[in-house]
Amino acid sequence: MPDDSEWSEEISEIVDRFQSCFDDMERLELLFEYAEKHPSNLPMEMWNDENMVHGCQSRAHVVCSLNGEGGFMAEGGADAQIVQGLMAITAIAVNGQPPEKVAEHDPSYIEGMGLSRILTPSRANGFMNMVSKVKKEASSLM
Repeated sequence: MPDDSEWSEEISEIVDRFQSCFDDMERLELLFEYAEKHPSNLPMEMWNDENMVHGCQSRAHVVCSLNGEGGFMAEGGADAQIVQGLMAITAIAVNGQPPEKVAEHDPSYIEGMGLSRILTPSRANGFMNMVSKVKKEASSLM
């Protein structure tokens, strides 16, 4: 299991929820629940090539900015519930953090949640592309 010492309290609670799932189907249902609780508010005009997560199996877009206090903010949208759930959890992990910390973001919580073994290779690749895009955007905002 990955080292959770650097996970936020919120991410640690999410990991605990996923670890308490009975099986992989329940984990997927919980991921869908995160997608439903955190739907995309990204306007359709932001679903463009500049914001696209390339290499993702579904249509996925991420827009990154800094809030008024200088904290990083990622907002994403996807046409697949599983991807929207992954985006929601990633946003929970990075939003409000200093961009310097986001640029070094380690998504090991996905493994801790038990999702790394149930994501198809294509979905896992798309997730890592999304994380890479978020980290690159954070670097550009420093």
